Amino acid sequence: MITMFEEFLQLLVTKVMANSLQDYVISLVIFLIAFAVLRLFKFVVLKKLKSLAKRTKTDWDDLFIDVIDSIGWPFYIFVALYISFNTLVLPTVTGMIVYYLLILLGVFYVAKGIGKFLDFSTRRVVDKRKREEKDADTTVISLFNKIIKAVVWVAAFLFILSSAGIDISGALVGVGVTGIVLGFALQNVLSDLFASFSIYFDKPFKIGDFIIIGDDMGTIEKIGIKSTRINTLHGHMLVVSNRELTTARVNNYAKMLKRRVVVGLGVTYDTTTDKLKKIPGMTKKIVESTEHAEFSRCHFKEYGDFNLKIELVYFIDNKDYNIYMDAKQKINLKIKEAFEKEGIGFAYPTQTIFLNKG
Repeated sequence: MITMFEEFLQLLVTKVMANSLQDYVISLVIFLIAFAVLRLFKFVVLKKLKSLAKRTKTDWDDLFIDVIDSIGWPFYIFVALYISFNTLVLPTVTGMIVYYLLILLGVFYVAKGIGKFLDFSTRRVVDKRKREEKDADTTVISLFNKIIKAVVWVAAFLFILSSAGIDISGALVGVGVTGIVLGFALQNVLSDLFASFSIYFDKPFKIGDFIIIGDDMGTIEKIGIKSTRINTLHGHMLVVSNRELTTARVNNYAKMLKRRVVVGLGVTYDTTTDKLKKIPGMTKKIVESTEHAEFSRCHFKEYGDFNLKIELVYFIDNKDYNIYMDAKQKINLKIKEAFEKEGIGFAYPTQTIFLNKG
């Protein structure tokens, strides 16, 4: 019996490829323990963390747990192998294969996790925009998300090459040169693309806003990646490049709280002083009795060549153009009715010639 035990001990110390059988047994035990711990983490700890995350108000912890849970079994197996192989003397090639496969899987799952965080953030931004604006165009946000994810995967690929001992300086120079060439080739397209980002983040206007650009005016229908579509008052569709919109002066009437209206009234010179004094009070009463109108002032401004000039100023507290014009029309009609009732005549260009008999 003792002889068999001695033979067993001798067998354990027998060298096989620079390692004893005892080393292989220890390495196997370490692998099983590591794998069991990782399995316990995935099926017990993560399950418990998921349950706790569901009770919180925020969704970020759920996302974080989901990212960890998405890590596949190949990664855990190679982690356990890497830990267990550290106790053995293995050929350099074998160790490198396990190490680089572990790096490859690790970088893959990190990049995938970053992608999940980007998608989650993008969905939150898109949902928020759609709550704020029913017809909000979220194309720019989705494109921005895809660009960042592409950059992450390129960076992950270059990191893997660098970890493998490959000099990536040439690749970086190549990427830089390619980027410069593409930048020159797609200069106008990229200008419009970055302009769309500027419009999205700066928000000078949004869908449904009434704007004026130079001699053109209309309502924003769609803000795209390259251009913006505007429904003009003439009924046709105006397509303007985003680059032009970010460099031009844009009047956005949707941003104003109220419209200022200045009305010039010219009455005849034969209007009496008493009637002139009544005009400010008359116009004030008319403006204040009109819905959406707010009186500011009314003054006998100056003596004109053909009339006595009255200046009336008031505000319309609604940005809708039709409401603005309706209120303005009502005030104009009421002023004319009031002037006719008081016998105040509107002046028009006249010339009086005095002849002397010689």
